Formats: sequence, C-alpha cells, structure tokens
Amino acid sequence: MLQKVVFLDRDGVINRDSPSYIKNLAEFIFIPGSLSAICKLSRYGYSVYVITNQSGIARNLIDLHELNNIHGYLIESVHKAGGHLGGIYYCPHHPDHRCNCRKPQPGLIYKAALDNCIDISSSIMIGDKYTDIECAKRAGCKCAYLVMTGIDKQQEIYTKKFPLEFCRNTGNLFQAVDIIIEENERQNQQHEYH
Repeated sequence: MLQKVVFLDRDGVINRDSPSYIKNLAEFIFIPGSLSAICKLSRYGYSVYVITNQSGIARNLIDLHELNNIHGYLIESVHKAGGHLGGIYYCPHHPDHRCNCRKPQPGLIYKAALDNCIDISSSIMIGDKYTDIECAKRAGCKCAYLVMTGIDKQQEIYTKKFPLEFCRNTGNLFQAVDIIIEENERQNQQHEYH
C-alpha cells in the first residue's frame, strides 16, 4: 500500500512565526491545535515530515546546537502527544546563496523522498507562505494547503496564482488536516464500492 505523506512547513504552521526569526527554544511556541493535528495525521496512517527554511543559521541569529534543541523539543512534544514525525529537513542557507534546498526550490522534498522512499506525486504540502506552495508545485506534490496562521498578510493573494485543485486556503493546520482525512476517507469508500 502506498505511503500517505504530508510535508509541513514549521514556522507559521506548527509554531508561531516571528519577523525577527525563532532564535531559541523560549521563542518556539506551538500554535493552538497544531500538535493535535500532527497526532491526528499519525493516527490515520500518515507519515509527517517537516520541511523548513532556517536562514537564521546563515544570518548568525541561531547556531546548529540551538536549532537541534528546538527540533528535539518538537519531536519529543509530538511523541508525548501521541504522534510521530518521520523527520525534519531544513535549509540553513541565506537566500543569496542560491542553493537548491531553500524553498521555493524543491531540494528538501527531494531529499526527504529519497531518504524515505516517498512517492511525491501522492504527497501533500501544508505551508503558510507562497514559497511553500511553489515548492510543492515544483517538487510535483499532489496538492497543497495554505494556512492563515503565518505573519505574511498577502497569503490569500498567493493561492490565486495556483489552480484551485492544487492549492486551497484553510484557517490553520488542524482544519487542513480535517479536510485531508475527510477526503481520503471518501476516496476509500468510493474504492470499496467499485
């Protein structure tokens, strides 16, 4: 059976974002409902991977040790709440570096897919920025959800750049997860009838 995969952006989707970057564990605050949403995906058999730009490293705002502390706390919190993260993939580069792993480039999704035998064409991305949705499109994901919990107020304009069947707006991660699971259940029921 095909692995069901959801890629999640981090800042603005799982935790509160900040224009001055998340620089330490004290600044990492879960958005209400995000832990429950990840756990719900796990319960319904989805593998969840975090795909995140972390240019704060290149900007010398945070070091790798502190970033690993944050990600360790994230993994542990999800685990304690009853969920599971398959992995966290991050780009440490400055936008000027022109790397292939900084979203909207699809390098992180490709890396996660290679490491975990993921079929990207059946995978879903959930993000709070245009770059997340563009990354999903370039990588060849099935669809994407743009949540409204980020700090970028231009979000709704971005979805108009993508076909409706590819990208949808939702209020937050939990709402996106509800729609994903509901649609998957409906598809499963249709397959049973045929």
